[in-house]
Amino acid sequence: MIVKEVTVENQVGLHARPATFFIQKANEYKCAIWVEKDERRVNAKSLLGVLSLGIVGGTTIQLIADGVDEAEAIDGLVRLIEFGFNE
Repeated sequence: MIVKEVTVENQVGLHARPATFFIQKANEYKCAIWVEKDERRVNAKSLLGVLSLGIVGGTTIQLIADGVDEAEAIDGLVRLIEFGFNE
């Protein structure tokens, strides 16, 4: 299992469009992936789950991955977040 803390820097955070990019990326991996904010953990492959966290710009979240491609999953998702969800 890998846990990585990352700050969502884009102004609007994880609203519908960036959240869609995020879950599409998460679904590319076989491992289980979760997003955690304020001790609430949701499945990173679930759009409703990710949106329910209400992640706004400047929020620090934890990405948790467990499985065969966990390192690649964390790297890919962190890169997506750092590049502002390609927006």
